[in-house]
Amino acid sequence: MSNVTYRVSGMSCGHCEGAVRAELENLPGVTEASATADTGLVTVVSETEPDDEAVRAAVDEAGYDLVGRV
Repeated sequence: MSNVTYRVSGMSCGHCEGAVRAELENLPGVTEASATADTGLVTVVSETEPDDEAVRAAVDEAGYDLVGRV
């Protein structure tokens, strides 16, 4: 299992957190995702090392910007 934390900009509420979490949990191999608007941190738990570009695309699809890994 892999556990990676990213910084995301633009999240400001629970709806934002849910949108990012839902997109990330649709990625292949992702077993869990969490997002916290207050800190801008997103954690992805997956069966293998997450593909950063796939994570970036999912966050973008939710309407936010992936800054990078923490």
